[in-house]
Amino acid sequence: MSEALLRVDGVRVDIPTRRGLLRAVDGVNLMLAPGRTLGIVGESGSGKTMLARAILQLLPRHARLAGQVMFEGQDLAGLPTAALRRLRGPAIAVVFQDPMSSLNPVLTIGTQIAETLRAHRRITHAAAAERAATLLAEVGIPAPGQRLAQYPHQLSGGMRQRVAIAIALSCEPRLLIADEPTTALDVTVQAQILGLLTREQQRRHMAMILITHDLGIVAGRTDEVAVMYAGRIVERAPTRALFAATRMPYTAALFAALPKPDAPPHTRLPVIEGRPPDPTQHTSGCGFAPRCAYSDAACRRARPPLAGGSHAFACFHPLGTNAGTT
Repeated sequence: MSEALLRVDGVRVDIPTRRGLLRAVDGVNLMLAPGRTLGIVGESGSGKTMLARAILQLLPRHARLAGQVMFEGQDLAGLPTAALRRLRGPAIAVVFQDPMSSLNPVLTIGTQIAETLRAHRRITHAAAAERAATLLAEVGIPAPGQRLAQYPHQLSGGMRQRVAIAIALSCEPRLLIADEPTTALDVTVQAQILGLLTREQQRRHMAMILITHDLGIVAGRTDEVAVMYAGRIVERAPTRALFAATRMPYTAALFAALPKPDAPPHTRLPVIEGRPPDPTQHTSGCGFAPRCAYSDAACRRARPPLAGGSHAFACFHPLGTNAGTT
């Protein structure tokens, strides 16, 4: 495997709240090589977005970060603010789930793309405008020259997300983080956006982290998948291996919740019973134990480690194996 572009070692994020210290990310380890795509999957509140913000060093003001985030051999947590600003854009870029919150509503599309280019590239206004039109064309926006003069509210949700992707790609980043990039888009537009991201990732040989709550989205679009629950990675495997034989009951529950194309109309989707654990209450056992049909006293007493080589899982009673202990 290629040398790691990104390495996350023992990252933990704690956020002080009125109810106590909230552990949003709990000892995550990850590695991503150049040109590879990692999918991070989990329910809302599982820590996916907070992990992405830890990588970007864009945590809430009072958040406490522990562990290392190594990008091309340097620890981002130790970099001064000015160095991080120079890194975001040319090296690491992000596409957020809601383009209306990431795009400035009072600036034209052309101005926003040109500002990004001029902030990181020594080019003229004319060159930036020309490059902006080229970027819009590359992400599939028709009549790009006309779109440069428009404002975000004049575009559809899918078009706004394409603009956000164009801005993220404008400085040729080596790592792109796409955080729920298809939220609130219809199925057809969702497929177009995901196809665009995959095509650009392959064309530019760019590493990508695709964050989603839907396992169906990462199928065929990622090299590896990490499943998060309660701030931890509970299963990690090459995408094909995960889909062929999941080991963690939580991952299996996510699969079961996927809509079935051949299901009769009005068929109710299976749900994961119970609620995720309170992140301000630190327990010693497996966080999924109260919701798991296979849990026993051992699961409630101790936390299973993430182990297992290329297909790692954090479970005392993994599905389809005889590796369970009591």
